[in-house]
Amino acid sequence: MIEEIHFGGIYVPAALATAVLSALLVYVLRTPMQRLTFYRLLWQPALFDLAVFVLLWWGLSAGADLTPHFWFMS
Repeated sequence: MIEEIHFGGIYVPAALATAVLSALLVYVLRTPMQRLTFYRLLWQPALFDLAVFVLLWWGLSAGADLTPHFWFMS
């Protein structure tokens, strides 16, 4: 069954909510990662950012499946 999250009377797909959260985390983590020497040596830093986004999205989605359902999920 497709999970939905209830935000103030609006039902949002859980995949969209976790994708937005992971995008915000990548945005916050980008500045500290750019200060690392490893990040400067990357050939495609944008591809690395995309990989971090996908891993965070997968991790948040997998973690959401393990947590019990609360009142805001239906």
